[in-house]
Amino acid sequence: MDWFRSYTKTKLHSGNTRRTLSIYRKLFWTRALKSHNNTENHHYPKRHKHDKHVLKLISLCLTVGTATPSFASDIGGVSATANPVANSSGSVTNQAIQVLQGPYITNTYGNGIQCQGPTMNVTPFLTGNIAVKRPYESYYMDPVYNNVDADNDDVPDNPGEILYYKPTRTGQKDSSTLSIGVSATWSRPLDKKLQEQCKQAAAANINLMNQSVANKRLDFEIARLKNCGELMKAGIIFKPGTEYAKVCADVMLINPPGVVANHTHKIPVKPPISTDASVLKTISIGAN
Repeated sequence: MDWFRSYTKTKLHSGNTRRTLSIYRKLFWTRALKSHNNTENHHYPKRHKHDKHVLKLISLCLTVGTATPSFASDIGGVSATANPVANSSGSVTNQAIQVLQGPYITNTYGNGIQCQGPTMNVTPFLTGNIAVKRPYESYYMDPVYNNVDADNDDVPDNPGEILYYKPTRTGQKDSSTLSIGVSATWSRPLDKKLQEQCKQAAAANINLMNQSVANKRLDFEIARLKNCGELMKAGIIFKPGTEYAKVCADVMLINPPGVVANHTHKIPVKPPISTDASVLKTISIGAN
């Protein structure tokens, strides 16, 4: 019985149409000679089957061992080498003119009075750009090779022989841009009534400031007149012809009402009485 078990453990068996070979020595069968504790309460029988397809492995090994790679360079005796080259270059120049919407022009008149009116902004602009590549080459000499094949062996008779050079344009060029323009904005408040009231308040404030200036001017002139008069009464004056003599030049000193100023009188003198009778005149008394 033991011999039969060892024999059956390594025996090749057929499963449907494929030949398989187990890699484990111990095999599990649904009808084994020894129970695997698959009782009524044990519903998870252990059965591991690891098979390798022998025929497919052999065929794959033979194919890999005898296959010969075929390259494009061996087709037709023509050597073909792929050498892709990609070059890309470029430049971008962005130019923009920005117009900022600012606030209205505000006029300030003092005392917190500020009026805004229509605003117009005109802004001219001039922009330019120059792109230059150096060294500059308008063309280059492109060699032309000798591809003559007299014996028709698909190989040039004189490979690498340069027959002549031909000029080829490079397409290189300088670029320049120039932009000239004018940007303008116009802004106007919509509430005309408030604008008129603000103008009236501004005019009243200007009149008030002018009157304040006139009052200060009057105070200055009165103070100058008073001081100059008091100095004149005290006998103090600027020297005539000096720079500050003109400060009191237009001030006059006069006596107030009821006050007689200092003055002088001329008293006439009568001639003496003569004793000569000849100087007497003829007169008549009583008759016509």
